[in-house]
Amino acid sequence: MAYELTEQKKIGLGLLGFGLFFTFLGVLLFFDRGLLALGNIFWLTGVALLLGFRSTWNLITSKANIKGSASFLLGLFFLFVRWPIVGIILEIYGCLVLFGRFWPSVKAFLYEVPMLGWIIRFLF
Repeated sequence: MAYELTEQKKIGLGLLGFGLFFTFLGVLLFFDRGLLALGNIFWLTGVALLLGFRSTWNLITSKANIKGSASFLLGLFFLFVRWPIVGIILEIYGCLVLFGRFWPSVKAFLYEVPMLGWIIRFLF
């Protein structure tokens, strides 16, 4: 098997999904601060469990990703000081900069999902 899915990584995927769900729900309910904060906590924990703590730390603290890390943490700060719209915009930008190198791998994986792969190939 090319990618082993251990119990820790399954929990990480679940937390990542809960994080995205709570963030989406927080945005849907007019930027509810509590749901957005809960989504961030779940999302960060899920990423740490999925990638591993050392890899996550190396990703966040590397010199190439300092711009993305700073904008994500600044967005988290703005979220906690009751500026959720600015916080979410900064967090999205930070995530795109931090995980921008992973998009080709994600795209290749999504092409292999049975129905979704056909739809993505048809649209793009």
